[in-house]
Amino acid sequence: MVRTYWFLPIFYEAIGVLDLQPSTRSDRVEACRPRWMMPVHCTGPRFSGQRLLAWRHLGHRLFYSQGMRVLAFSDIHQDLEQAARLVEMSSEADLVIGAGDFGSVHEGLDEMIGALSGIECPAVLVAGNNERLEDLRAAATRLWPSATVLHGEDVEFDGITFFGLGGGIPVTPWSWSYDLDEQEASALLEALPEEAILVVHSPPQGHCDVTAEGVHLGSTAILEAIKEKSPRLVVCGHIHEAWGMESEENGTTVVNLGPDGRFLDL
Repeated sequence: MVRTYWFLPIFYEAIGVLDLQPSTRSDRVEACRPRWMMPVHCTGPRFSGQRLLAWRHLGHRLFYSQGMRVLAFSDIHQDLEQAARLVEMSSEADLVIGAGDFGSVHEGLDEMIGALSGIECPAVLVAGNNERLEDLRAAATRLWPSATVLHGEDVEFDGITFFGLGGGIPVTPWSWSYDLDEQEASALLEALPEEAILVVHSPPQGHCDVTAEGVHLGSTAILEAIKEKSPRLVVCGHIHEAWGMESEENGTTVVNLGPDGRFLDL
């Protein structure tokens, strides 16, 4: 039987070892601390339900969590209410992944990135087909400095490597869409390290990519990269009908995220 020991942080706060008062610091250095030292944000009376949940979450961090907890989403498409929910959910995460399509047809990107900038932990983003890479990078630089935009490159957090590739792959039928052809994608995916977390907007061919008509629209270049490099996990979006689907290729789990937000323990 697993014991959560959630009562111990209550005792520690009572004797002054822990401070569970709401944090007023906004500097990004907070995100670099070990998991068990990350602030737990809560408000209200000392024994409110919200505070008890915060105590329980911190107890889980202290005694049982050995890895990284990730909140991942895709295809939020200018939904400001959902952005607010994701910001709230992010207090339970060590890192956030946004797998593209923050705006809609190149509209609303700055507003969405500004709304998501309330996420204080580090974030990894890729462009969707609804925003250009350069626009996403510019918006993140100005509005969400704790976010890292990846495109054919990787970044490491807590010893875990994340590799990102954005855009619609293969090329979509829409003239406004930010797309890559399979050859362009394949060239960028050559830099994918083995056993990394692969963050892509588009799914691999045959996995989490089926439309309502039963057509598979995923990328052959991404599929081949999975077969060759065996990433630890693949997260994607793009095909709305496949939101929430999971699949497996060569021992690698593929998840089509959708906008609701999904917690993944790495």
